Amino acid sequence: MDARTGFTALDTAVFGPAARCAFAAAYPETPRVIEHRLRDHPLLALDSLAALAGRLPEASIEYNRGDLPIGVDGKPGGTGIGIEDTILHIATSNSWAVLKNIEQDPEYETLLLALLDELRPVIEAKTGRMLRPQGFVFISSPDAVTPYHFDPEHNILLQLAGSKVMTQFPAGDERYAPDTTHESYHMGGPRELRWSDELAEGGKAFALGPGEALTVPVMAPHFVRNGPASSVSLSITWRSDWSFAEADARCWNALLRKAGLAPRAPRRWPAANRGKAYAWRAWRRITGTS
Repeated sequence: MDARTGFTALDTAVFGPAARCAFAAAYPETPRVIEHRLRDHPLLALDSLAALAGRLPEASIEYNRGDLPIGVDGKPGGTGIGIEDTILHIATSNSWAVLKNIEQDPEYETLLLALLDELRPVIEAKTGRMLRPQGFVFISSPDAVTPYHFDPEHNILLQLAGSKVMTQFPAGDERYAPDTTHESYHMGGPRELRWSDELAEGGKAFALGPGEALTVPVMAPHFVRNGPASSVSLSITWRSDWSFAEADARCWNALLRKAGLAPRAPRRWPAANRGKAYAWRAWRRITGTS
């Protein structure tokens, strides 16, 4: 318990035996809905999240209009309302907001690590060490859309309040995210993806309500539509030896492509992609590339 606030990180396991079993069967490549018990935690109430937003550095806060299309070009901009008021009045502020790297705050770090520790044995048995644990809280107005994008982390999205539907597309399939887009992202480019309505039939929609969580494979393209009420979700994420090797292999491919070659895309888990990853890391050491 934190002496300043009286908040307890976790009183009981959030992922029960059935949820852990389902996660073990799905991880790391299969999206699956599992149950969780992280409802009504005081650190995840709107007033606590608004206070957290006031403590986080500006770079750890992003909020945009909620009435967005699935595909956007660049950052769409906000509503002119400050982040704390946006969160406190999320039911009417027409926004979606994300608080990034909540582990910067000691209380939220304790909560994040407790959640991940419940799953650590399964994670590390399959993809190696759990690296860079990070947490992201999403606060969304009714019917808000988070546009089409992908993320480099292993992710479990826990729905806490309200509902949403995440539509996921197969990770590593060039139809939904071209290899050149992967390479550009890992070399410092944007994570937003180009959308066309022809892609829609390849997606799988996962509906989430309070007490449900969804596994999201590394770099699986997805977009999210919020339900008719405001929503709060928590993403618990981590990197792994496998995810870093896949990313570094993409960077090596970008170098090869720049030299006029047509490299084969890295393979998905359980392939290790070590050869290209080691080549990229060696090239960075030799050239002093950061």
